[in-house]
Amino acid sequence: MGKPVRFALIGAAGYIAPRHMKAIKDTGNILVSAVDKYDSVGIIDSYFPEADFFVETERFDRHLDKLRRKEGKKIDYVAICSPNYLHDAHIRLALRNEAHAICEKPLVLNPWNVDALREIEEETGKQINVVLQVRLHPAIQQLKAEIDSGPPDKIYDIDLAYITSRGLWYSISWKGDTHKSGGVATNIGIHFFDMLTMAFGRVKGNIVHYQDEKSSAGFLHLERARVRWFMSLDYNVLPDNVKARGQRTFRSITVEGREIEFSGGFNELHTETYKNILNGEGFGLEDARSSIEIAYEIRNATPVGLTGDYHPMLKKLLK
Repeated sequence: MGKPVRFALIGAAGYIAPRHMKAIKDTGNILVSAVDKYDSVGIIDSYFPEADFFVETERFDRHLDKLRRKEGKKIDYVAICSPNYLHDAHIRLALRNEAHAICEKPLVLNPWNVDALREIEEETGKQINVVLQVRLHPAIQQLKAEIDSGPPDKIYDIDLAYITSRGLWYSISWKGDTHKSGGVATNIGIHFFDMLTMAFGRVKGNIVHYQDEKSSAGFLHLERARVRWFMSLDYNVLPDNVKARGQRTFRSITVEGREIEFSGGFNELHTETYKNILNGEGFGLEDARSSIEIAYEIRNATPVGLTGDYHPMLKKLLK
């Protein structure tokens, strides 16, 4: 068994950070240090209680630089779970310290940031890996296999709906600030856009029917699919049967009227992502580009309203 890979973590107090801690532990490696401006990070004790912890990025950066100069102490990977608008800066911090980066979605908010990061990759010789774990979900891999083996000229009709109710806190947090999160379609939708372009090809058209601080809806024309999509944080637009069960989230993807069931099976996908990265098979900048472009176009589009091929759930929102 080889020497454990040394990790650092940016953004230890958030929702997604424990999945990264678990993935580091599950792959037999170690978390050396972590940073977060908030100190509610007791979850670290469940995985790496000996990890150094910082609340100031400047001191964390200094710490990584000092480790870099010590024989056998350098950080190999920096995992980035910080707010979306800080990903670009934190990726640069990682590469400056001669570490590879593993970054949560969205990699960056603007397409041109991808090109700038490519230059830094080339300058430093370090890799930027993107967490696109939905690609690894068995149901999605099976769907792609079906598409690849099916009629090459078939265009599929797809309906995508994702409603994940959020309370009043959301609009107060960075997630409620479009300049920081990218808005609803970016913050909760980018994995879906990535999965769709992976399975059905590049974008040929991108129409936005509606957009506000809680909801977004539109139509994507892909090489091999026509996609009506609807995403929302609004509890009121949940289907009545979902509310009756006391649930606050609804996720549905239908392909040619057939529901693709992938509500479960997410628990181990970060660990699988880490295994792939450590084997040199992670997803890189170009894998992330298409979904970033889609989300950017949606964010800057002028909605056309209830015209054309819009998702039926939009009518419930606008009734």
